Amino acid sequence: MTDSCPPRRAKDPKPYDRYDAVSYSPYPRNIPLARRHVAQLTVDWGHPDAAGDAALLASELCTNALLHGCLRDRLFRVETSLTGTALRVAVTDPRGERLPCSRPSTTGDQFGRGLLIVRTLTDRWSVEKLTVGKTVWAELDVRGATDA
Repeated sequence: MTDSCPPRRAKDPKPYDRYDAVSYSPYPRNIPLARRHVAQLTVDWGHPDAAGDAALLASELCTNALLHGCLRDRLFRVETSLTGTALRVAVTDPRGERLPCSRPSTTGDQFGRGLLIVRTLTDRWSVEKLTVGKTVWAELDVRGATDA
């Protein structure tokens, strides 16, 4: 059995302590905006030690949405949430028929390592098919906030 594609499951019913959602137009210039926004939320919510990983996750998930899931003039959404135990970064795009799966890459490949990065950094990640589109989310386990 391979773990290249995450299992699809319903959203965790855990209530969150903090939540933020921002929609972006499907242009590359919005990826660094989303990355910085998620990093700043992570710091503001009391987890500065997780800000770098959260920013990298946002960047990878947004890049995948932009390259493989976005349609012209259709927004993608970045949701960031915090529970008592986890920080979640979720990116929703309009192309539900294009589900992410890791693929093997070779030394010379320029692309194809994004999901490997996501899988390596996170404690959990998955894909949820929606009526229209999909959400790819990743979670980092966190300890009690220092200033939440």
